[in-house]
Order: sequence, then structure tokens, then C-alpha cells
Amino acid sequence: MKVLIIDDERLARKELSNLLAEYKDIEILGEAANADEAEEMIDKLNPDLIFLDIQMPGRTGFELLETLEKTPKVIFTTAYDEYALKAFEFNALDYLLKPIEPKRLTESVNKIRKEVEAQEEQSKKSNQLTVNDQVFVKDGDNCWFVKLKDVRLFESDGNYIKVYFDKNKPMIHKSLNALDEKLDNKHFFRVSRKHIINLEWIDEIETWFNGGLMVKLKGGDKVEVSRRQATKFKDLMSL
Repeated sequence: MKVLIIDDERLARKELSNLLAEYKDIEILGEAANADEAEEMIDKLNPDLIFLDIQMPGRTGFELLETLEKTPKVIFTTAYDEYALKAFEFNALDYLLKPIEPKRLTESVNKIRKEVEAQEEQSKKSNQLTVNDQVFVKDGDNCWFVKLKDVRLFESDGNYIKVYFDKNKPMIHKSLNALDEKLDNKHFFRVSRKHIINLEWIDEIETWFNGGLMVKLKGGDKVEVSRRQATKFKDLMSL
């Protein structure tokens, strides 16, 4: 997380900077002593989070937030507790009273981490492809619009992926790891380093060598499930 500290008291900025140095996932981009400096730095540096004092010479922390076009996540730091209600009207993540206690700062940082993780997970889900999505596949001069529910198998081949649908097996320039992150894991399963299958296309499952499995897909393709993935696969397919 990229952080900006905004406080008119130099010692308060220094103290908070020292406390934040303990967190390896936080990078302090800089410090601002007033709202004017802060506004310029926010526009230039685009921090993820600001630690913001409320009472400062010139504009207050509240007045600063009202002028920002894009507001970072905010944790207020102040010596006064009477602003707490108003602070949360600005969707503040937390409200820390000075002098800041390390334990309370840890609680705030953990709260931010959870929110960031939740946002990343939501973003990942919103970008996922489901079986009802239609994708564009181009191989040389040939092009197809294919519904993912009709794709039974993806096979890695160097820096390319072979896409199995109908009697076609076009090649696309993409890594299997990147594709695996985009596909809905309720319908697609990474059976090995080289293959992702559409679970709806499974016809038969057989035990195989060294604790692995052999999956036969409708259409006749056979794909081996690695021993590492076999346990996950059994759990996924069981009641």
C-alpha cells in the first residue's frame, strides 16, 4: 500500500512514519504539512491511503477531502475525539487519537488489509469468465465466436493454448496460468500443468498410475489428472 502522511506537526509525522516502518507491505510516498501540499502530492503520487490530520493551518482535513476528485482511503489522526462522527461521514476507515498507540495502528492496518483483499477478490470475480460467456478466438486467418460451455478442453503448447471445441483445435497466444485465473472454477478445473477441462464435458473417470486419474471427455479426448490435483478433483466432484 502506498501511503501519504498529512499533518502540520513535524514530530507527529515523524512518529507515525517510524510506526509505519514496521509494516513491510506499506510504502510511505511522502509527508505533507498542510492541505495545499497534500492536494498537490495526492494528484501527483496517487496514494492508496492517507493518514490525515483534521485541524491544520489553512484548510482542515475535511475541507481537503471535499476538493479531491479521486479520494484515497482515509484514516484520520487527531488529538480531538469530537470529530469522530463527522469523520465517518467521509467514509473514513478508522479514527486514531494522538498519541497513536502501536496496537491501535495495527488494528487499523489489518482493517485496511482486509478491505483491500475483499476488493481484489471482488475485482477478480467480476473479471471471471463463465460458461455462458462468448469469446473471440483467432488462429491465422480463421476466426470464431465460441461459447465457453462448448469448449471442452484447453491444452498448453509452449507459449500457446490449444482450444478444443467441436472439431476445431485453434491455437491462441496465451499462458495457461493467465487463463486459469480468468475462468470460473465452478465449471473449469486445472487437472495438470498442461490441461484445463470443462467439468460439464466429463464422460468417464478412471483410476490411473501413481494415484492419478484419467478423465475421458465427451467427444473422446482423454486427459490425465495429476496426482497433486487428483485429491482436489475428487473433493470437487464428491458430495
